[in-house]
Amino acid sequence: MSELAIKDTEARKRLVSLFDDGVMTEIDAFAKSSNGDVEVTAGFGTVNGAPVYAFSQDVTVNGGAVSVAQCAKIKKIYDLASKTGCPVVGIYDSNGMALKEGFEGLSAYGDIVKASTSVSGVVPQISIIAGAAVGTTALIADMADVVVAVKDADFYVTAPSEVTAEDCAKEGTVDILADDFDSAVKAVRDIITLMPSNNLSTPPVYDFAEPASSADTGASAAEIISSTADDGSVIELKSMYAQNCITALGTVAGSTVGFVGFNGKSVCPSGAYKAEAFVKFCDAFNIPVVTLLSANGLRKERENQMLIASAKLTAAYATATCPKISVITGKAVGAAYIILAGRGSNADLVYAWDTAVVSPLDTKAAVAFLYNDRLAKGENRADLEKEYEDSLASPFTAAACGAIDDVFVPAQTRAKIIAALDVLAGKRETTLPRKHSVK
Repeated sequence: MSELAIKDTEARKRLVSLFDDGVMTEIDAFAKSSNGDVEVTAGFGTVNGAPVYAFSQDVTVNGGAVSVAQCAKIKKIYDLASKTGCPVVGIYDSNGMALKEGFEGLSAYGDIVKASTSVSGVVPQISIIAGAAVGTTALIADMADVVVAVKDADFYVTAPSEVTAEDCAKEGTVDILADDFDSAVKAVRDIITLMPSNNLSTPPVYDFAEPASSADTGASAAEIISSTADDGSVIELKSMYAQNCITALGTVAGSTVGFVGFNGKSVCPSGAYKAEAFVKFCDAFNIPVVTLLSANGLRKERENQMLIASAKLTAAYATATCPKISVITGKAVGAAYIILAGRGSNADLVYAWDTAVVSPLDTKAAVAFLYNDRLAKGENRADLEKEYEDSLASPFTAAACGAIDDVFVPAQTRAKIIAALDVLAGKRETTLPRKHSVK
């Protein structure tokens, strides 16, 4: 057989399926380790027209064992992505480290970790867990911005383990759980379509279709997002984790937007962690964040976890310099308002539906404090609660003191957000010099 013949392995087929028209230029196609072929295939091509670098571990060669040679090949992918500002897609399927290489193997692992962290927030990184990603390989895969896992894949850092990919999705370490590899590839292609190539470029703008319906009072966060984004453009991330909070990418009038939606319950620690990570992701690539707030304060249980999570969420919103728009669609109570929609959260524009409630305390507690005398005289509690929400907790009261920029009916939500995104498109914000925030 000619030396020019390239093996049509499963790993190579997986890469080819990622790129447009199956056209890929392989990198280090003839590289060999001391024991034979290298356990990874790497190359570049385009995904929906965008240049992308990618690698795919080859489980048919030494069980995909992570060797020094494999690490060198993957590191070259990261080095090229760093120089050219292109996304990196990693397809993981390996039974673990090449133990015979000992410390050299560990050192090579460290090179991959360093390479991945050096481009974190610079170019988008996406992992596909196609088979096994265990031990340090799982750590590297999870360092990506988005993790897509096939349902029957193995994904855990401490082996042996009974943890399934579905368990990982429920715990938030997997962003999208796919039924099979083809579904995983489609999800990755859709995400890359919405992302800029790097942190200095802007996302592409697409033709769009209007949503089928407009927002209405009582709609869930998912329904509001669907009625605000362009038809068929929404990709939800971490959909199985902390379901009282929704994080999703989509387009509005053809431009990419990150949506954070709260479903009316109190903000829990998991929901806060989920929103924090998503806001940081959007901010890294200057993707506007639209927050749809309906939250009855912070969860009263697990106080220490809630304190840590809410502090991190506060810092994520306050330090993010991407365009930020908050729409209060239900109740915005206490700290939930401050963190997600208040001026302290550094929101550029704060809107509210005409049916919204903005209050430092839950309505029942506020009425108990403010109208104690009237309650003692026998006035109806329900009437007093309505009076409180229609007066002191009204969005018009908040707007009168400048805390809210505009109040409108739900059906106007999409039009208001389109106008806001248009005026904020050229936003530039200078921050104080520092390495990074502590929280």
